[in-house]
Amino acid sequence: MSESHASATAVPAEKVKTFPTTPGIYLMKDAQGRVVYIGKAKNLRARAGSYFHKTAQQDRRICDWIEEVADVDFLPADSEVDALLMEARLIKDIQPRHNKDLKDDKSFPYLQVTTGEDFPRVNFTREPKDSGVKLYGPFPRAKSLRGAIQVLQRIFKFRTCSLDIDEDDPRWRWFRPCLLASINQCTAPCNLRIDREAYRRDINRLRLFLDGKKDVVLKEMNEEMREASKLLQFEKAARLRDEIKALENLNLRGDLAKHAQPEVFYVDPRKGLKGLQRVLGLESAPRTINGVDIAHLAGSETVGSLVTFVDGLPFKPGYRRYRIKTVRGIDDFASIREVVTRRIQGLQERDEPFPDIFLIDGGKGQLNAAIDAFQALGVTPPTVISLAKREEEIYVPGRSDPIVLRRRSFALRLLQYVRDEAHRFAQHYHHMLRSKKTLGEES
Repeated sequence: MSESHASATAVPAEKVKTFPTTPGIYLMKDAQGRVVYIGKAKNLRARAGSYFHKTAQQDRRICDWIEEVADVDFLPADSEVDALLMEARLIKDIQPRHNKDLKDDKSFPYLQVTTGEDFPRVNFTREPKDSGVKLYGPFPRAKSLRGAIQVLQRIFKFRTCSLDIDEDDPRWRWFRPCLLASINQCTAPCNLRIDREAYRRDINRLRLFLDGKKDVVLKEMNEEMREASKLLQFEKAARLRDEIKALENLNLRGDLAKHAQPEVFYVDPRKGLKGLQRVLGLESAPRTINGVDIAHLAGSETVGSLVTFVDGLPFKPGYRRYRIKTVRGIDDFASIREVVTRRIQGLQERDEPFPDIFLIDGGKGQLNAAIDAFQALGVTPPTVISLAKREEEIYVPGRSDPIVLRRRSFALRLLQYVRDEAHRFAQHYHHMLRSKKTLGEES
């Protein structure tokens, strides 16, 4: 290891020795405090520390950039799976220059059970519906999820096809079922061989299993595996062993709220933008939206977040965090004024255009605080609106009553996407303020 490398990495090499031996995410930073690499670990101290061993200079994946590292930080995770999902989210948001994978928009898969059909279907999906389904996931490994679904189908005999089956339509009695019915892995509702109530009981058993009531099933399978071994039925025992492992892997999944992948639930931004043009009376469809939210750290230190959407999709280089400087205690209105003021000044200094829409998380008071920031600077505001969570009401300046849209409105769904992304961005990273510059932070 060269002298320059040794001196550059001395501080992080010592710092990682204080890391816990539990799962988490480690963040490598350069001298300017910018995150240049993110990784996951089952054991943070061991994994992060391995980058500063002499053997690291022989690893082509590391030796080209490890000398840039001037500091290292970590975020704890509840489990190895939690760490994997956190890593993916962070890499997509921060886009560190030395992470080659996980920068694209490929999402993790979900197990999806429909709820509004006579005969609900079960399927693997990377594009889950946002209504009419019960979702499980996200799952970190697509292959494991596909294997688990096959095992579950052998047990609960649900359908995985895309047919729209109506029990009251007698024509289904003449439909020819697929091979899965012949090998007793589906009860063939497509041929009405099972009635709606009986089929739904099977689906409810499946959902109980997925919700954690799996001990009885796994106990029976383990007993069957041991019995097969005693009878020297080794192929059957091996198959049961693999099936048990596949079902246990269903525990290796994320939480829908904690590991949100908001981009997978909103699939038609064009309709959302056209809807906003109509609802807000704009001359043309908006292209850029800034979303602002405020979060508090343990009720004291406050952080503001700003997300940028272009053509209805997140534009991660435009995300910003603001450590609130002028407000003491909890005062969301004053904090919003500060964030919006600093955003306006930053855009003016860089000679960049204002977004077509400024979206503030909150009600009429939060909206007025944002408008005050524009007025105090003597700047004509673009379209500034707020979205209140409880009733999802849209407040606009100069109008006493809020705009209330249908919950299925594309315009509302797009605004919810922006608002929820700003909230997630603030909440998910607020505890990282212990370190100076993990993400872009406006001065």
